[in-house]
Amino acid sequence: MEEITLNASPRSIVGKQVKALRRQGKVPATLYGPTTTPMNLQVDAREVSRLLSHIVGEAQLISLRLEGDEPVPVLAREVQRHPIRGDIMHIDFYAVPMDRPISTEVPVHLVGHSPLVEQRGAMLLHALTHVEIECLPRDLVAAIEVDISRLATLDDAIHVRDLAAPPGVSILTNPEELVVRLSPVAAEEVEEVAPAAAAEEVEVIGKGKAAEEEEAEGKE
Repeated sequence: MEEITLNASPRSIVGKQVKALRRQGKVPATLYGPTTTPMNLQVDAREVSRLLSHIVGEAQLISLRLEGDEPVPVLAREVQRHPIRGDIMHIDFYAVPMDRPISTEVPVHLVGHSPLVEQRGAMLLHALTHVEIECLPRDLVAAIEVDISRLATLDDAIHVRDLAAPPGVSILTNPEELVVRLSPVAAEEVEEVAPAAAAEEVEVIGKGKAAEEEEAEGKE
């Protein structure tokens, strides 16, 4: 997996004062881990936004470069965003021990083409979008790929047990979970419309009855 780097520096500003920090274009962050002393950090808002836009899910190692220290391999465990603007408000970085297995979720990417879907004879139902994996940090993958070209009939489906895990990676999700299957195309409902001639006939009959009533009133 491609190495991604991010610069960070110690942060002394905490509490409500972090609002001023954000106005300066910085994002407050926290570094923690099983072998790391918790530390308050700050990162450049533009740099971290650009970096996270290229990361899929949480299974991407980031080389966090601290001033005067060796880079620390981390995962962006929690990214808090503004509910309206979407700005990054805070990030939790998990320092990863490289010699210990870790578990995380990765997305399921569908690749290939189903012949039946191409012929519009079925719809694709993507039931499971993420799976949980376990591996050493160096074996992390950005996603698990699923080849849907094997889905040729409406009876075909792919479950977690059918997924091919990359070397060094174990899939922890229930093997019986459905990942993707083919679903019949729903028949379109056609509304019945009364023939125009029938509508005209009703209208003419109505007018004739009204005329007869007028004539009867005139004779009285």
